[in-house]
Amino acid sequence: MNTEKARFNMIEQQIRPWNVLDPSVLALLAVVKREDFVPQAYKDLAFADIEIPLGTRENTSQTMLAPKVEARMLQELAIRNTDKVLEIGTGSGYMAALLAAKAEYVYSIEIEPGLAEVARKNLEHAGVANVSVETGNAARGWTKDAPYDAIVLSGSTPALPDTLLNQLKIGGRLVAVVGEAPVMQLQLVTRTDENAFNTTNIFETVVAPLAHVKPANKFVF
Repeated sequence: MNTEKARFNMIEQQIRPWNVLDPSVLALLAVVKREDFVPQAYKDLAFADIEIPLGTRENTSQTMLAPKVEARMLQELAIRNTDKVLEIGTGSGYMAALLAAKAEYVYSIEIEPGLAEVARKNLEHAGVANVSVETGNAARGWTKDAPYDAIVLSGSTPALPDTLLNQLKIGGRLVAVVGEAPVMQLQLVTRTDENAFNTTNIFETVVAPLAHVKPANKFVF
């Protein structure tokens, strides 16, 4: 496989057509080596328009989001170099590396210890120093380093809990895929005031859920 040709095709044929037009995001996708964050068994699919399995013994369901979804999330967050960012679901560390290239610091939380260790090694190999990877369940937020300028969920969630939204600074942004299959939306939430949030639906998609996130309560007739 011609790696650089495959990377170029990913950007031009998958990502740009999904309205990812920010030059800084496109340039970043060209230099952060996605293939270095993909499990060895899936190296040939590093640039494919699919979710890539990241299974460990603890959990075989986690995945690396498709490139166009990651890129659109990054664009919508509009990260600044003074931003403190929370990432929920480190996975292999690729999204953390992208965020770190634009932010002041990234706090990335991974629920599976095995994946957290893989991500730390991948980030170290890539020379990324402004990310800390901690093990824990941050689906409802991570109070230790709150509040944050930006929050990103690297897996879907049935709903956004208030405990998580309230960890945004005023003016802070959150991106997440919200809902349950087959109806999910990539949403951008901006905290506009102490008690006010503005939500924008970006596009419909279906992605794997965050590990150990409980499904929404169902109404029973």
